[in-house]
Parts: sequence; structure tokens; C-alpha cells
Amino acid sequence: MNHHILLIIHLVSATIWVGGHLLLCFAYLPKALKDKNQHIILDYETKYEPVGMPALALLVITGIMMAYKYGVTTEYWFEFATPIEKVVSSKLVLLLLTVAFALSAQFRVLPKLKTDANKLPEMTFHIISVTIIGVLMVIFGSFIRFGGF
Repeated sequence: MNHHILLIIHLVSATIWVGGHLLLCFAYLPKALKDKNQHIILDYETKYEPVGMPALALLVITGIMMAYKYGVTTEYWFEFATPIEKVVSSKLVLLLLTVAFALSAQFRVLPKLKTDANKLPEMTFHIISVTIIGVLMVIFGSFIRFGGF
């Protein structure tokens, strides 16, 4: 597939993924914390997930495809030897952190949050962490334009 098309799909998907988390972090989370109402978060998650998860899947697929186009195949992942490998490997580390937070939220925090507003601080930590990771991934990805870091 053409690199420019991959980049466009990647950027639109990043807009959906990171934008959705920024919206959650800055619009919905403060109200949920103020009102001590976990359902504000749960309702947002229910509406966002059908759009956000496919966007994340497209990010992973297009990111791997573009990494291959830059010559960073699986045998070079986590090598951190060249500037482009550093960007790709750093983004993969951040992706693994995102997956860890997602699994923790899905199987540990969200089931308890459904019935207990006292789990809001723990969910807040997850939300803020994934949002920061997403923004970092956007920033790191921008370094590809300059040959890496």
C-alpha cells in the first residue's frame, strides 16, 4: 500500500484515539470526579469504544506497515540502533504500556467501577496515563519526519 495512504489512515486513527482520550480526560473526567459519578465515565467508554478500538487497531496495523517501509522489521524491534529504530521501538514500548493499562482497566478496574464510585481515582490514573502515552506517541511519531531521534 502507498506510504502516503498509510500515513493518512494512521493520522486519522491517531486523531480518533488520542482525541477521544483528551476529550475524556478534559471534558468528562472532571465532571465525573466532581459529581462522584462513575457512570459519566462508563457511558463515555460505551459510546467511544466502538470507534476508539478500531482506530487503535488501524494505528497498530498501519504503524507496523510503515515501520517495514522504513526497514524496521520485527528483527530490529527494540534494537534502538538507528534513529528510526529508536522511534519505532519507543512507540512499541508505549503501545505495550497502553495494552497493559487497557487490560488492567478492562479486567480489574471497570468491573468494580460499575458498582463502586470509590474506584474513580484508580480509573482516573488509568485515563490520565493512557492519554499521556497517546500524546507521547503522537510526538514521537512526528520525529519520523526528521529522520528519527
